[in-house]
Amino acid sequence: MGRDPIIIIGGEPNSVFLEIFFKSLKANTYKSPLIIIVSKKLLQEQMKKLGFAFKINDIDKNLKNFSKLNNSKINLINVNYKFKNCFEKITTKSNKYINETFETALSTIKKNNFSKFINGPISKKSFLKGKTLGITEYLAKKTKKKNVAMLIFNKNLSVSPLTTHLALKDVHKKITKQKIYKQVDLINRFYKRKFNKLPRIAITGLNPHCESNFKNSEEDKIIIPAIKKLRLKNTKINGPFPADTIFTKSLLKNYDVVIGMYH
Repeated sequence: MGRDPIIIIGGEPNSVFLEIFFKSLKANTYKSPLIIIVSKKLLQEQMKKLGFAFKINDIDKNLKNFSKLNNSKINLINVNYKFKNCFEKITTKSNKYINETFETALSTIKKNNFSKFINGPISKKSFLKGKTLGITEYLAKKTKKKNVAMLIFNKNLSVSPLTTHLALKDVHKKITKQKIYKQVDLINRFYKRKFNKLPRIAITGLNPHCESNFKNSEEDKIIIPAIKKLRLKNTKINGPFPADTIFTKSLLKNYDVVIGMYH
């Protein structure tokens, strides 16, 4: 196919992810080869129980040449997982297995300089157990990245939350000028590297209508001053826009990215 593979982690073994994966394979719309990192035994038993029949191409995790892969079979890197039934209740039992799938995926991505990665659903309660807020933060910690941004990408419009996986009552505490600067810089560099363009960015406010009847709102103290400074650095950014009305065609046709305050 001549394209880098998409690395996929099966995630929580007792979720519906493999059923979704099997159904997506039937559609056969992928241009890049898929490599799933999962328990082969689990996949086989769930596939049988759900009534699917795909052939499997076993891949050694140390394989260096991925150029001949295609999706005529399920390309699979096995990670062992012990279970009694192929669908059980979600508990901490699968934590070691899930962590190993992440380790295998990140090692494969690093060795081969891949850039496409999908993870199946993870139980924050059972797997993360409060050690990190979400998988975004978990991956940042695993890869030792201090500056990360969640970008929900679409070629017409992308969305990027400034804060991630926070309780709403805590969001305002994490909104800073420095965080806005870093987020915009990461997004600019991504668009420059991938598309050789400087994206047009719209940023929302935090408070309703981007105004308030109290002194020192986040818009006045942080967001507006940050926008003014970024404009001086040849950044295409405007705002703040009210979050409740920003997703209208007349407004969004002028932007590539919306940065919101939370998700």
